[in-house]
Amino acid sequence: MRVALVHDWLTGMRGGERVLHEHAVMFPEADLYTLVHVPGSTTPEIEDRRIVTSPLSRLPGVERHYRKLLPLFPWAIERFRLEGYDLVLSSSHAVAKGIRAGAGATHVSYCFTPMRYVWDQADAYLGRGWKRALATPLVAGLRRWDLRTSGPDRVQRFIGISQTTSDRIRARYGRPADVIFPPVDVERVRPDPSGPDDFYLLVGGFVPYKREDVVLEAFRRLDRPLVVAGDGPSRPAYEAQASHNVRFTGRVSDAELAHLFARCRALVYPQEEDFGIIPVEAQAAGRPVIAYGSGGATETVVGLDDAEGRAPTGVFFSPQTPDALIAAIERFEKESERFDPAAIRAHAEGFSVPRFHREMRAALDETLRGRS
Repeated sequence: MRVALVHDWLTGMRGGERVLHEHAVMFPEADLYTLVHVPGSTTPEIEDRRIVTSPLSRLPGVERHYRKLLPLFPWAIERFRLEGYDLVLSSSHAVAKGIRAGAGATHVSYCFTPMRYVWDQADAYLGRGWKRALATPLVAGLRRWDLRTSGPDRVQRFIGISQTTSDRIRARYGRPADVIFPPVDVERVRPDPSGPDDFYLLVGGFVPYKREDVVLEAFRRLDRPLVVAGDGPSRPAYEAQASHNVRFTGRVSDAELAHLFARCRALVYPQEEDFGIIPVEAQAAGRPVIAYGSGGATETVVGLDDAEGRAPTGVFFSPQTPDALIAAIERFEKESERFDPAAIRAHAEGFSVPRFHREMRAALDETLRGRS
């Protein structure tokens, strides 16, 4: 069976690329199609294959400014010609699902979310006021393209990364989508037998919807130790304004992040994500999560007031404000004895890599049999 993998872009290792890594492990001989490729920015399992890029990948400075090329993404993805493949497996949060699969191929889209830049998070990415007004024709055109390329003639089966995403696919595209949670390498992160240190952890991406501002303001008022790991466009401004109790580490290695997970008092997770690997990794280290109560976190974290009576793995807060977060942190500290590291770790193991492989293979086999 000839397989083609499709991914929006290859410019670093984030959650989407961790999924692609496992697709690459499942199909080591597959070709890979992507808009932009920065060589060496991902794993050997991804890099060591035939990678076909769009003309955008040859533009000067594209590795830093590729997001600014959003209006050209539909044109670029539709320039690919995929012929002779039996299975096309796309992993998409932007335009990868709009690929033309070629005659006789079965296209399965593992969808992180319908194009977030023009649907649920348009305000966060494109702004409000006059900037958004100027972007209105672009947003409308991209939405039309996104809908046009979401039908059964382009994608035979959608798989969502969470029930949150599945609901969005049904709402935006009118298509059903099964749920297969992304793979989380829970073996890479382990609890520390000596227990936590006295600091909270924030893993930042420093783009608008991540809402680091909510956490920094809450900790300014609380005066608790906070470690902020990660990097992104807004980091310098946030670091310059942060209070004395906040320490920024910048980008850290996987091993360093695993150590921070294991040693933190709790992870603070202020954003709404489609799934969110970071909270699961923190739980794999046996550490609780203080999460905004919307999106994927509600499917991966068990709150203190769980209707099913499961052992809690975190505390939710809402709305997405410093006041609500402060109240959640105070409740966490008041009821900290209810959080059992072993139970938190056991919960995280349900999101493991072998589970992902089993569920993906079963779904792909079922789809291919249905079209044979």
